[in-house]
Amino acid sequence: MASRVAFLRGINVGGHRVKMEDLRALFGRAGFGDVRTFIASGNVIFEGGRGSSASQERTIEAFLARALGYEVATFVRGIDELHGIAAVPTFMAADYADPSYNLHVMFLRSAAGAEVRRALEALQSDRDEFRFAGREAYWLTRGRMSESPLFAGALAKATASLPHTMRSVKSLRKLLAKHG
Repeated sequence: MASRVAFLRGINVGGHRVKMEDLRALFGRAGFGDVRTFIASGNVIFEGGRGSSASQERTIEAFLARALGYEVATFVRGIDELHGIAAVPTFMAADYADPSYNLHVMFLRSAAGAEVRRALEALQSDRDEFRFAGREAYWLTRGRMSESPLFAGALAKATASLPHTMRSVKSLRKLLAKHG
């Protein structure tokens, strides 16, 4: 069985601290094998479990809610799927060639609907750009993410109705280099 990765929203931010060794143990108790974590931001690589990514998301979310006492939105992708996501087919190579640019991927439950697409596209500027592919939305910011006018709240407001978690493509590629 191929490895999968669970991307957890809100782990080790906002007062929800979970040691990675504890998170690995929780996944083991939930029935997953060969559990590994990558950086302390809720990236869990695992083997095993049955069913689709969606059913595994529900299983993990229910287990973590019982074990931790709060909801943890979970997004599961297969390693093969992640290689395609990390290849960033939605942007031209020149769009991402500048080392000062930052590219993030938002993992979604399903493809972004028209309302979310319109909301994100309305935020685009010469500095910030969005693209969509499958169950992912990509945010390219030309310069530091923290200096983008979207960082302080406009992006959160536009995606408030959409369960998601975000990772940098650089981190995703490092995860794949180590575990994929």
